[in-house]
Amino acid sequence: MTLHTTSTTRSHGGTQGVCTHPSSVTGTEMTFSVFVPDHEHGARLPVVWYLSGLTCTHANVTEKGEYRRACAELGLIFVAPDTSPRGKDVADDPDGAYDFGLGAGFYVDATEEPYAKHYRMWSYITEELPGVIAEQFPVDMARQSIMGHSMGGHGALTIGLTHPDRYKAVSAFAPIVAPSQVPWGEKALGGYLGPDKSAWRKHDAVALIEDGARLPALIVDQGEADDFLTEQLKPSLLKSACERAGIDLTLRMQAGYDHSYYFISSFMEDHLRWHAARLG
Repeated sequence: MTLHTTSTTRSHGGTQGVCTHPSSVTGTEMTFSVFVPDHEHGARLPVVWYLSGLTCTHANVTEKGEYRRACAELGLIFVAPDTSPRGKDVADDPDGAYDFGLGAGFYVDATEEPYAKHYRMWSYITEELPGVIAEQFPVDMARQSIMGHSMGGHGALTIGLTHPDRYKAVSAFAPIVAPSQVPWGEKALGGYLGPDKSAWRKHDAVALIEDGARLPALIVDQGEADDFLTEQLKPSLLKSACERAGIDLTLRMQAGYDHSYYFISSFMEDHLRWHAARLG
């Protein structure tokens, strides 16, 4: 594995790095950021995966997420990958829209052309990148958790529900909980996976729960002033699905908060402490 460290910065008793590597899964160069707290020589630390939303890269949460102080205190490695493959040969939305293509990989492995060649974010997040992190950083891969925002909240929920034995904790900020039922998801899942909606179900948290996927507990924060709440996010669908399935969902509707990183950073520490308690 050829890993290139593009930057390292000292912060809160740890090291914030940004790295690139060639991906055999996406066929492109991929970028991620990783925060490693100071630790004793030979120690292995739990890892929190953070999946970002539409239009984002690794940089949004790295610069605005305000996670480092808590991660340093709790001894958590924090990994933030990019949201899609990138490069001159990577297909984008034909109209250049923000909600499909570059920056909008939706954490699926595309089957439709011209996206199938590069848009394999599910395999990248669940297979290739964990291998890179395990090889290059002092992580305890028996202690992993996952979280995300918006499109990344969708990714965290679906990946966590699919691999309940791998992730000790799963949480989300303003997730797209039922992409099969909202415009963002219908466009993305149709474009990447084709018109057969049965193929969409494994990438829809509500559908996964309906089909038998289970987690012991979830925590979701949602801003009540979020412009996307009613049309795209619909947390009530997740609440109903969890109630029917007996999943312990803590859904916190936060008055006055929007969809931005002002919202995410306000509750990031709560989520990290919740993860740390389950990571041991």
